Amino acid sequence: MDRAGLRLKRVRERLKLTFREVEEASHAIAARRGNEEFAIALSRLADIENKGTVPSIYRLYALCAIYRLDLNEVLDWYGVPADELGAEAARIGLAETHLIGFAAQRAISIPEGLDRELDLGKTTFLSHLLRRWGRLPASLLTALDLRNRRYGFIGMEDWSMYPILHPGALVAIDESRRRIAAAGWANEFERPIYFLEERGGYLFGWCTLTEGRLLVQPHPASHFQPRVFEYPAQVDVIGQVVGVAMQFESRRRRPARPLTEKGSNPAHSEGVESRNSGCL
Repeated sequence: MDRAGLRLKRVRERLKLTFREVEEASHAIAARRGNEEFAIALSRLADIENKGTVPSIYRLYALCAIYRLDLNEVLDWYGVPADELGAEAARIGLAETHLIGFAAQRAISIPEGLDRELDLGKTTFLSHLLRRWGRLPASLLTALDLRNRRYGFIGMEDWSMYPILHPGALVAIDESRRRIAAAGWANEFERPIYFLEERGGYLFGWCTLTEGRLLVQPHPASHFQPRVFEYPAQVDVIGQVVGVAMQFESRRRRPARPLTEKGSNPAHSEGVESRNSGCL
């Protein structure tokens, strides 16, 4: 904490800003935002720089604005690795299927020589590259043009599209593809899978739209029952699943007995238990 405060002090001195000037600038931000929490008193600024006092999220925002600093970088000074938020979340297995709201982080430099070894146009064995670099290069995701996608996590207890999509899978969702396709596929692997939101959470599956009713069909091998919703009153189509990253060996074994829904009725969405769908 002391080191972070010292770095902020050095930035302020490099910009030739006095305590008073920082205070006045922070009060201006507070006035524009209509929130006095952004204001930094002289004594508080001195404590941040010299005593290791951790600034509030509002004051940290104000300091980054005044000093022209990247907020995520300054969070890292305080031991909060914002760039690793997505990786941290991936280590926490949730039972509910949910969306992932993390924005794309800043670019990461690739070690010299790695970019010459990696050709995304060819099938590549990545293990030796990962051993050399220590973690998966973020450039792999950006090269696949996934930065403009939304992401969903298939709940650890959600077997509704198994074996096509396994529990624990990370899926990329194209929000521009919300219109339910009625044809155009030759087999179950080509048929579009849609990610949807209803009042009980999130779900996904093959969809059929007929006369204002949306049928959401799980994979037959899952032993789940189809669900029917009034569309768009009861359900919202977020987009089509266009990419997936998953392990073929699920972390949790499927229960010995098939999962079925009590009281489920293909003609009604009411009275059906949730299939572990949720939102983040």
